[in-house]
Amino acid sequence: MKVVRLTLRFLIPLAIVLGLIAYGVTPLADNLLTQWFVKDLELRSKLIVNALDNSIFETIDARMQTKTRIDAFFRRIMQDERLFALGFCDTEQQLRFRTEQFPDTIACEPAAEGAESRTQVVEIPNGSLHVAAFPLQGSGRVLGELVLVHDMSFVTSRSTRTQGYIMYFIAIIGAIVSVITVIIAQLSLRGWISGMRGLLGENRQHPLSPSGPPELQPFARDLRRLIRDVETDRRLRDDSQTVWTARALKELLTKELGGEEVMVISNREPYIHVRRDGKVVAQVPASGLVTALDPIMRACQGTWIAHGSGSADRETVDAQDRVQAPPDHPRYTLRRVWLSEEEERGYYFGFANEGIWPLCHIAHVRPNFRSEDWRQYIRVNEKFARAAVEEAKTEDPVILVQDYHFALLPRMLRRLLPKATIITFWHIPWPNPEEFGICPWTEEIVSGLLGSNIIGFHTRFHCNNFLETAERFLECRGDREHSTISFRGEQTAVYRYPVSVDYPVRLIRQTKSVEHARLQVREKLGIPPDRRLGLGVDRLDYTKGIVEKLRAVERLLERHPEWIGRFTFLQIAAPTRDRIDEYRKFRADVVAEAERINGRFGSDGYQPVILRVEHHEPADILQHYRAADLCFVASLHDGMNLVCKEFVAARNDERGVLILSQFTGASRELLEALLVNPYHVDQCAESLHSALTMPEEEQRDRMRNMRATIHDFNIFRWAGRMLLDAARIRQRRRFVPKNTFPTPLPVSEPSAPPAA
Repeated sequence: MKVVRLTLRFLIPLAIVLGLIAYGVTPLADNLLTQWFVKDLELRSKLIVNALDNSIFETIDARMQTKTRIDAFFRRIMQDERLFALGFCDTEQQLRFRTEQFPDTIACEPAAEGAESRTQVVEIPNGSLHVAAFPLQGSGRVLGELVLVHDMSFVTSRSTRTQGYIMYFIAIIGAIVSVITVIIAQLSLRGWISGMRGLLGENRQHPLSPSGPPELQPFARDLRRLIRDVETDRRLRDDSQTVWTARALKELLTKELGGEEVMVISNREPYIHVRRDGKVVAQVPASGLVTALDPIMRACQGTWIAHGSGSADRETVDAQDRVQAPPDHPRYTLRRVWLSEEEERGYYFGFANEGIWPLCHIAHVRPNFRSEDWRQYIRVNEKFARAAVEEAKTEDPVILVQDYHFALLPRMLRRLLPKATIITFWHIPWPNPEEFGICPWTEEIVSGLLGSNIIGFHTRFHCNNFLETAERFLECRGDREHSTISFRGEQTAVYRYPVSVDYPVRLIRQTKSVEHARLQVREKLGIPPDRRLGLGVDRLDYTKGIVEKLRAVERLLERHPEWIGRFTFLQIAAPTRDRIDEYRKFRADVVAEAERINGRFGSDGYQPVILRVEHHEPADILQHYRAADLCFVASLHDGMNLVCKEFVAARNDERGVLILSQFTGASRELLEALLVNPYHVDQCAESLHSALTMPEEEQRDRMRNMRATIHDFNIFRWAGRMLLDAARIRQRRRFVPKNTFPTPLPVSEPSAPPAA
């Protein structure tokens, strides 16, 4: 396929050039032929007149001769096949004699003094005529002019045939040149690639390989280093000079990946169809993954494969289980995969969320691992692998595998689509080897992930933990300098890609002012316009520190009672995983804690805590972000956390304060937030007080800096950097063998914000 593309890239420009040459040569050849035939006709006319000079003069000069004799004489001359007509003009420019076909448009003209003849080309409805007039003279006197008219239709036919010959000639020459050039280019490229591979160490029998002459080894090392440095410099330059937008991401796909196919595989789908009041409606699930990937797929216009979990999902797909997304303005294809009740219970609720999720989050919940859950996890990963093969339009798509639900999928895809470029992004933390070693199938999970070309994490700390885990449990070779792992003859890069949000936020263009949002939200909540409002937005998950936030609010009212009646904290908690015992218990604990605090500090018309355990649409969440005086993110352990970035992106008024847990990946980037330890209730309470009393000027300075960070490191840059690295890997395959030299560092490493 690549040979065909390279050939077409050469042939198409060559065909255009040859076409332009033919376009320019054809009229030139036509003009030259016309001039040539006109000269030929002039010569023929002169020869005819010279051959018949005496007889013509005598015939016309014999005044006693009748017109009949002269006409008969003209008819004998007209036996020439190309001679169209004859005429004679006397000295008074009167046409005295003519043949029947002599055109009326040709008039007698006075002869130029001293001229031997006069010629011209006359256009007629069906072609052209060549007119040549020669003076008749003898015995010292001039009788007039003999006019010979030749038919030029043969010139047009011969010119047309000549143009055809020229086109055939150029086409044949172009084909010969193309074939010869492509053959030579392919042979030269193969020879060069073979030499480079040998030099870089793939072919151990090659004279330039490490087993070859030792005097060439310093050159080989320098060449490897040069390729690394040039590639890294180019990627750093490309990234620093790019303003990352949806359009820039789309242009990147065209430029670096040739517009090649991009696929996303995740458990959660971007749009869920449910029945509400007898109608089928689409809703966006509460998910940081969906928030991050939907803008990317809008730009890429690829295929998103996900579990169809909505109550009306089956009613909205076509015969191939596909539906276009987003529902209001389709940009990409959503392929839904159906799971049985047993598969969903074992794969999703069991192994993924009762095993891997608590294992990777330090949230003091014991992970549960069951063999039946593991079998369902394998079965579902295989089902998604088959769906990816069915949806792939090419043999080498770029596949973005998302999160802990599909740890085995990269290795399966590598077997089914060996030429694919696979990027796996692990959205949750990766613990140290001792912690992850609790899992009974650690080796299988790590081996499955190493089927990827690139594995991405939010922080460098998580990358290092994964490298250590792989080295501890597998027979592999890790390179800490270049962050790569070599396993079973394949190399996997382990890079840091801090995920972000769509910036600027699309929905802001559709919303009203911040002041309008403040009034509207307070009216919905039933609180006065001047009351200060704190906000928490989370899934109802034990890792999000919701109980810790509520206790911090309680401690604030204890230490600073002046805020009683003047401050309300709104906690939006989207229901999730209600079928798991730990989540049902946690929900009950959150509700009980909110009721306890309200019972202690509440009064008629005042509740310090408002708990909303329900789903909210993105537009509603955005309105709450813009209405709040502060946003509190208290995750106990989080890969990144996008709520804090969404809050900052929504505040184009540069107001509001962000309180952020130091255990989130975002705390490494948003250094202007008030960073807290969510386990330290007094510290959190004082941070709430600081946020409520912070001067507007300081709020503006902090928010402006955080917004600048999110502007530079938005969701399109996150995706663009992964796709840039994927493009480099695909390009390198053409001439650099696997495991020859390490993959260069990603563009984010030197330019990311410093660690806290």
